[in-house]
Amino acid sequence: MKDVEAKKKSSVRCGLSMELSSLLHDFHLSSSSEKPLPSSSLPPITELLSRLQEKLIAASSDSETSSLIGRVERLFQTADPYWLFSANGDEEWAELQAAYGAVVGALIGCAALPPCEDDCGSLPASAYRSVPGRAGPVCSALAALLRTLGNAGCPTGLLLAVAAPVCVFAVTHFQDQVWTSSSSRAAAQSLQEALLRVGGWRDSSHLLMGHGRREGEVEEEEEEGGRSRGLLGGILDVLQPQLTKDSWQRCEAVKLVFSWTLLQVTRPSLSPHLSHLLPPSLLLNDHYRPENCILGVRCLHHIVLNTPAADLRQFNRAEVVYQALFKHLYTSETAVIQPVLSCLLDLLVVLEKPPSSLRPSSSRRMSCRHDDVLRLVLTHMEAEQKVALRRVYASALPLYIDRMGVAVCRHLRQVERVVLGYLEVRDPPEETSRLQILEVLKITTRAAWPRMACRVAVLLRCLLKLLVAVSSDSGLSVSVRQTLKNQTCLCLKLLDDCCHGDVQRLLQQVDSSCCSSEVLSCLATVTVTNS
Repeated sequence: MKDVEAKKKSSVRCGLSMELSSLLHDFHLSSSSEKPLPSSSLPPITELLSRLQEKLIAASSDSETSSLIGRVERLFQTADPYWLFSANGDEEWAELQAAYGAVVGALIGCAALPPCEDDCGSLPASAYRSVPGRAGPVCSALAALLRTLGNAGCPTGLLLAVAAPVCVFAVTHFQDQVWTSSSSRAAAQSLQEALLRVGGWRDSSHLLMGHGRREGEVEEEEEEGGRSRGLLGGILDVLQPQLTKDSWQRCEAVKLVFSWTLLQVTRPSLSPHLSHLLPPSLLLNDHYRPENCILGVRCLHHIVLNTPAADLRQFNRAEVVYQALFKHLYTSETAVIQPVLSCLLDLLVVLEKPPSSLRPSSSRRMSCRHDDVLRLVLTHMEAEQKVALRRVYASALPLYIDRMGVAVCRHLRQVERVVLGYLEVRDPPEETSRLQILEVLKITTRAAWPRMACRVAVLLRCLLKLLVAVSSDSGLSVSVRQTLKNQTCLCLKLLDDCCHGDVQRLLQQVDSSCCSSEVLSCLATVTVTNS
C-alpha cells in the first residue's frame, strides 16, 4: 500500500516538474528538452519574475494576455515554494520583494480601468466592457500567489510587499459598479478573503489598522515586522499618485477605493495619516458634482469624528475644513445640505466652545461661528419652498438651537419667523417639519424663557390654529395627529410657565362654539395641568 502511495506522489511531482519545465520553456528560460528540469537547473526566480513582468506589459491582445495570466497562475500553483521564495541575505530579499511587487503590478495592469480623457471623471459603460473578463483571471492568479505564500510560511515582509496593491485591486473590483460583473465581483471578494487569511487579519478594518493583537504575540510580531501590521500606509502610497488635484478624476475607481479605506479607519489609527487623508477629502468636497461632494463631506465628517481635536486644530486644519463646508450652506441640493449640517455641528465644537457652555458675563458676548451657521440656516429656512429641503433644515435645527442655549436670544426674531412659517404649512404624511419645529419651540422656550413672554400672543395664536387644522385633517394618520396635538399642548404649557399663567387665562376665554370637542379637550389638559 505504501509503495502505491509513493508511486502516486512521485508521478504527481514528475507531472508538476514537467509542467514547470514547459512554462520555463515558454518564457525562454530553459532548454528545448522535454525532460523535467532538476531543481539545480532552475534559473533564479527573480530572473523569471522579471521576464514575466516584461511579457505581461508587452502583451498586445486580450488572448495573449489571458494566456499569460493563466501561465502565471499555473506557475504559482505548481512550482516549488522553496524556489519561488528563496533568497539569502537582506539584499536578495529586497530584490525578491521588488520582483514580486513588479509582477503583481503588471498583473493588476492587465485589468486596469481605462482612464478618462478629460476631467469629467466618468466614461460610458461600454468603455468598461472588457474589464470584468480580465479582472477574474487576474484575481485567480493573485489568489494563487497568496495561497502559496501562506502555505510556504514566508517572512512577513514579502506579504506586505504585495498586500497593499492586491487590496486596492480587490476593493476596486468587488464593488457594484459599471466596470464589474457578478463573476468579477465574486472573484475579487474571494481575493480579499484570501488576503485576510494569509495575513492573519480578522476583517478589513483590522487589515487597515492592524489592531487587536493578542497578548504574547506582540514581541514576536514586532520582531518580524508585524504580520498584523496595518496596510493603511501602504494603500495610501499606492493611491497617492492618483489622488492629486490634476489626476483623481482620470479614474473613477480611485475615489471609491479611497473612501472605502478612510471610512473603515477609526481613532487612534487615523490621526498619523491625516496629512494624506485630508487633502483628497477636501478635493472631493470641492467638486461640482453632487455625488462627489457628498462623498467628500462623508470623508470629512469621518475625519472630524475620529481625530483628536488638538490634531485637527494643528496647522489650522479645522478652520480649512470649516470654510470648505460653510460654503455648501448656499447650495440648494438637499442631498448635500443634510450631511453638511451634521458635519458642521460636530466640527464647531472642535473650533470653539459651545455657546451653551459659556458662563454669564457682564460684557456682550462676541459673535462666533455657531452664530454664523445658525443665522445663515435660519435665513435660508425663511425663504425655502422645497419640501425636501425644508424637512432637512427642520430636522437639523433643534440640535443647533440646543447647542446655542440661552445664546439663542440673539436669534429670537428669526427663530420666531421660522416657527410661525413652518407650523402653518402642512407636511404630510409624517408631518416631519411641523414636529421638528415644535421641538425647536420647546428648546427655545426652555432656554430663553425670560424673552418669551412678549411673544406669547403671536405664538399662542399660531399654536391654536395648528390644533384646529390638525384635528380636522383627515389625511393624517391617527398616530401622527395625536403626536402633533401632544407636542402642541406641551408647547402651550411651557409658554404658560414663562408668562406666569397668562396663557391659561387666555385659553379659558376661547369660545367653545368655534372649536371642535377634540380641540377643547386638548386645551382642557393645558388648563387643568396648570391650575
